[in-house]
Amino acid sequence: MKRNALSGLIILWLSLSVSGYGRAMGDQDSTTSKEKMKEQKGAVLKTKSLEIDFSKYRAAFLELGSDRCIPCRQMQPIMKEIAATFPDDVLVVFYDVWEDPAPARKYKVQLIPTQIFIDAEGKEIFRHMGLYPKEEILKVLEKMGVRK
Repeated sequence: MKRNALSGLIILWLSLSVSGYGRAMGDQDSTTSKEKMKEQKGAVLKTKSLEIDFSKYRAAFLELGSDRCIPCRQMQPIMKEIAATFPDDVLVVFYDVWEDPAPARKYKVQLIPTQIFIDAEGKEIFRHMGLYPKEEILKVLEKMGVRK
């Protein structure tokens, strides 16, 4: 019995270590100042700010997740690709809701990762929960008028 409990603790410790729980990822700092919040075309905007002007873009792709969540981390290369592919048309924003729960409350997030697509007027067009393949994101963006 004690051996099973010890094995369970070891497995839990290993899974937390592998997932990166409890440590920040080096290239993924959260931005807080107004200067850092400025969008860089072709890059993912990581911010805590809820005051974003969507009118400059045809579409906004919001990812609400965490740097420590495995499916959220799997979404990061997809977000970077979308931002790089559509630098003038799509604003890609990442909110770490474990660091700051305000965006999760505002967008009524029930599960992470959650992807929310917003038009230029700030209206939510589509929402998805969980890992979302790039091909499906491209279909949503195309319906919003974004084309390669």
